[in-house]
Amino acid sequence: MATDLTAPRTAAQPDVASIQRRTLRLLFTTQVIGGIGVTIGISVGALLAARVAGTAVAGVAQSAGVVGAALLAVPVTRIMTRHGRRPGLVLAYTVGAVGGVLVVLAAATRSVPLLFLGMLLFGGGTAANLQARYTAVDLAEPARRGRQLSLIVWATTIGAVAAPNFAALADRVTTGWGLPPLAGPFAFSATAFVLAAVVLLGLLRPDPLLTARRLAAADAPATDATATAVAAEAPAAGGGATPDAAPVKVRAPRGAGMRLAWSVVRGQPAARLGIAAVAIGHLVMVAVMAMTPVRLGESHADADVLRLVGIVLSLHIAGMYAFSPVVGWLTDRLGRRAVILGGVGLLLAACAVAGTAGHHTPRLSVGLVLLGLGWSGTMVAGSTLLSESVSAGVRPSVQGFSDLIMGLAGASAAVLSGFVMQLAGYPVLTLLAAVATVPLVALALRPVPTGAPGEEG
Repeated sequence: MATDLTAPRTAAQPDVASIQRRTLRLLFTTQVIGGIGVTIGISVGALLAARVAGTAVAGVAQSAGVVGAALLAVPVTRIMTRHGRRPGLVLAYTVGAVGGVLVVLAAATRSVPLLFLGMLLFGGGTAANLQARYTAVDLAEPARRGRQLSLIVWATTIGAVAAPNFAALADRVTTGWGLPPLAGPFAFSATAFVLAAVVLLGLLRPDPLLTARRLAAADAPATDATATAVAAEAPAAGGGATPDAAPVKVRAPRGAGMRLAWSVVRGQPAARLGIAAVAIGHLVMVAVMAMTPVRLGESHADADVLRLVGIVLSLHIAGMYAFSPVVGWLTDRLGRRAVILGGVGLLLAACAVAGTAGHHTPRLSVGLVLLGLGWSGTMVAGSTLLSESVSAGVRPSVQGFSDLIMGLAGASAAVLSGFVMQLAGYPVLTLLAAVATVPLVALALRPVPTGAPGEEG
């Protein structure tokens, strides 16, 4: 049975369009705030880790944030499955804020264990930013899902570009308060995460996921044998974004978690393709991007390396985020699979250009821009395909499973790329990254249904 979220509402139905517009505005705002919080800390994280723990483990401390974001996807999505998007996002941002405070304490006490714990929890901010893109499509019209998801991805650009410029200011201000050098940006990050959590806690009402389940339950009251009834908030009759209206019985699965997510994904080819696109695109991007500063350091003096790294990585970030609305529009117009394949093509072109650039920095910059564009294609189209390929009851668990796989893939790529770079060099690294896309191409070329049972299918 199809669930039409765009049909004219009856007296008992919420005004879905109004709730979706409000949700998008709120997510856009908190995504900017959260993006500033994540980037302002990451921009000085390696330097602070080097001062506290030594240069040899600075990279490992940075990777702890990536691993933390991946692992936090498990409890966050479990909470979302049972209670909705709002408490899950609030928890993720709160954990990130606690991590920021612990990093500040680690800098003050020069405690290495506390630093690693803080960086691990700091990944909560990244986990919240990643989950926000899925929140944007809970109530989206099928024909606009790609664009609305990409809008929230694009909002990250503002925070990512602005945050590094605030890092020096934050450090100067907090040094006057008695904090150690480089600790200030993490104090500001914690403040940004708390602000985002408070805004979401107070304003993300009604919860978009619970509203989507309410609508699905109204259209299919007793067809899902794997679900159990739970209470969810619903808007008041007559529509609008009235918070905490009378609860209505909707359906959520028993034992929602990674095991359930795996069982669902195994039975949904479209979901497998979506997860593979997100994970493999992220793996290729991280593997090549992580070693690009080292590549630049091989051919430029120390005085020039930081300046060049800043320029090249800024262009790369622009490729990742700045064009995501265009990627979302193409995803809706051309189809999810077509854009995934286009993203793979851009990733292959990036590996070819960057791997053969030698010490030609402008050509290497072009390769990194293509790398960002390819990542955007696989991320936006893959996330959209994944979200619409499973039912509302299991959607948060499957999305969390995807973010877990993506985070672990990125962390593994970051670690292994250093060994490959040392043993074989940058060209071989880009070649291996290109080879890693082969399974994704094979999956994308197989015809798969795009609708979830009980929804658009």
